[in-house]
Amino acid sequence: MTTVYPFNLHVGPFTITGYGLMMMVGFLMGGWLIDRELRRRGWHHDYAADITVAAVIGGVLGAKLWYVAVTGDPGALFSRGGLVWYGGFIGGALAVLGNGWRLKVPLRWTCEVTAPALAAAYALGRIGCFLVGDDYGIPSTVPWAVSFPQGLPPTTAGAMAHEFGIPLQPGMTPDTVLGVHPTQLYEAAIMIGVFMLLWRLRTHTKGTGWLFAIYLMLAGTERFLIEFLRAKEDHLKVLGGVTLAQLMGLGIVLLGGVLLSQWKGTVAPGEYLTSGKKKPAA
Repeated sequence: MTTVYPFNLHVGPFTITGYGLMMMVGFLMGGWLIDRELRRRGWHHDYAADITVAAVIGGVLGAKLWYVAVTGDPGALFSRGGLVWYGGFIGGALAVLGNGWRLKVPLRWTCEVTAPALAAAYALGRIGCFLVGDDYGIPSTVPWAVSFPQGLPPTTAGAMAHEFGIPLQPGMTPDTVLGVHPTQLYEAAIMIGVFMLLWRLRTHTKGTGWLFAIYLMLAGTERFLIEFLRAKEDHLKVLGGVTLAQLMGLGIVLLGGVLLSQWKGTVAPGEYLTSGKKKPAA
């Protein structure tokens, strides 16, 4: 069992957490990948910056609001923690698509060029979760199990029982540090594989938006499956043990399947992508 402590950078009076660092890297990497794809197509690559700024604002706000809605803790709006991926995905998507609508960029092209970047950014974000000891798995004795004595919450027997309803084993004291599945790294590895696949498929000749539909189906499946190994709060369980995250995962898979069947043929990229001229929507 490997013990992992929070990774923090101290810059004067400021502290940068490993999660904050990797979240920033994820947004920058996503923007760079979108920029590369736009340049490959010979299109206005400043749209990558437009997408990145909208994703940062909408993503962080959406992740915070979702966490508050689920936990009923409005104070989380002003804390460092309290970020939920689904809320961030929805908030970021609405902000990016809204900005694309403002610039009259077809929705299907915005989805198409962002698909590989979404997978890569998610993988980097999960590495950030690992660096601060958040979103880990259930207790395990596998050789690669890790412990987070200062995690969010710590992987002590008492904290696991209180936060996740995992019962104490006979003779185990509450301060016993347990090893858990490093589900953050499982997710990072899977989504890096998804990114590599999508990056290779980005030259496809199928309908505009096809790549995004494939991303949704793969990302939703990954999240549904990983939830079986994640430690999770009782209030997130619905329908007899199935979690809210799993239901959302299935919903995302279904949405991907619908888009895959509906988005046929190609659409024109629009004036902003081809020339950079802004033409506000009516």
